[in-house]
Amino acid sequence: MAKIQMKTPLVEMDGDEMTRIIWKQIKEIVLEPFVDLKTEYFDLGLPHRDETDDQVTIDAANRAAELGVAVKCATITPNAQRMDEYKLKQMWKSPNGTIRAILDGTVFRAPILVKGISPFVSCWKKPITLARHAYGDVYRDTEMYVSDKATAELVVTYEDGHQEVKKIHDFKGPGVIEGMHNLDASIEAFARSCFMYALDIHQDLWFATKDTISKVYDHRFKDIFQEIYDKEFKDRFEEAGITYFYTLIDDAVARVMRSEGGMLWACKNYDGDVMSDMVASACGSLAMMTSVLVSPSGKYEFEAAHGTVTRHYYRYLKGETTSTNPMATLFAWSGALRKRGQLDGLDDLVAFADKLEKASIETIEEGTITGDLNSLLEHPNKRVVNTEEFLRAIAAKLA
Repeated sequence: MAKIQMKTPLVEMDGDEMTRIIWKQIKEIVLEPFVDLKTEYFDLGLPHRDETDDQVTIDAANRAAELGVAVKCATITPNAQRMDEYKLKQMWKSPNGTIRAILDGTVFRAPILVKGISPFVSCWKKPITLARHAYGDVYRDTEMYVSDKATAELVVTYEDGHQEVKKIHDFKGPGVIEGMHNLDASIEAFARSCFMYALDIHQDLWFATKDTISKVYDHRFKDIFQEIYDKEFKDRFEEAGITYFYTLIDDAVARVMRSEGGMLWACKNYDGDVMSDMVASACGSLAMMTSVLVSPSGKYEFEAAHGTVTRHYYRYLKGETTSTNPMATLFAWSGALRKRGQLDGLDDLVAFADKLEKASIETIEEGTITGDLNSLLEHPNKRVVNTEEFLRAIAAKLA
């Protein structure tokens, strides 16, 4: 059988630990037999990031901006323990954060739904896609411990020297204080990415903040979203038959819990962090969650939503067989191949991506599963297999 040909390469970002092993298996078992895979390879494994002083991450992100589509394996963001384990020069930043900053992107996550694994929220029938703003708020905050009586003030000094001052609180004793910020440019990029992706996946867009309480900070998000929608996207949404809807975050939670799903739910940074894990857990597993970074200029980076599966990697190093779920990584590859095919006009590559996802889902629905799904899947003839066996079952369907 002739392999499917590609025109433009993908940016391929390899990663760490067990997901690095699975990455290689996916390419060898379910991709390369069917596709003449063209990629530009960047090794984002922690040892190589350390060797290059993390320049490899910057190079990979810049090349992704040029080629338009990337696929990324899970990577380690080192802490003190990882510093010692890998004997690092320094505690390198999150690769995902670096890539998000360079691409100016928004992260979209959605569960992979299969028959036999019912969401814990019984009314959910369609995937809920979470969009998370990836800049500012508590993730770029400044914090202080106030040790005694004090007056805390918020002071902004402009270039011409004039200041604006607002009192935060008169402390009568010890306490804590936190300062947060965001940028109009980042919020605008977030909004445009959300509107574009809603059109891409043909889902209604919900956006939620707490502007009734945060009358300047959160209200700025609300105003920017509305302005961009009215000026740039309203006609396109109406033509597509989808809607944009704003509400308070607590109302959005209540509505989502009573809905059948099927919407794109955009959240500020912390809200998106929490709600994406809530949706993932309610649908079964982070290993069954897709993740794609989309920039307002239409650049895409697909990845798994989970980490590097360290516990399984240590078992693998001992020579033990592991049953690690590769679904999120499989869907990262299928998403990247589909987008590459769409951009390059390659219908056979788009069709292969669709078939790969269909074969992966059917394999689970027929009862062949990895160990993590054993307690979740309702099936009379479940068969727990290792990762390689699971991938070969998918490849047999593709063949």
